[in-house]
Amino acid sequence: MSAIPLPAEPETEPMIDDEREKLRAEIRKITAETMKINAEARWYPYVAVAGTFAAALGLLKLLGS
Repeated sequence: MSAIPLPAEPETEPMIDDEREKLRAEIRKITAETMKINAEARWYPYVAVAGTFAAALGLLKLLGS
């Protein structure tokens, strides 16, 4: 049976400004993506219902003529 490796020592060096800015940019990107997904989640049901309604009307028109 092999020994379980010990976890690496935590990084003790302070973050440099470039690393902080990279983390801030990643947070901004994730926040923007979340806002986009939330906005799409609000209007998506309306689009789905409108598409279903249009398809039903088209089918009724084909069957009715």
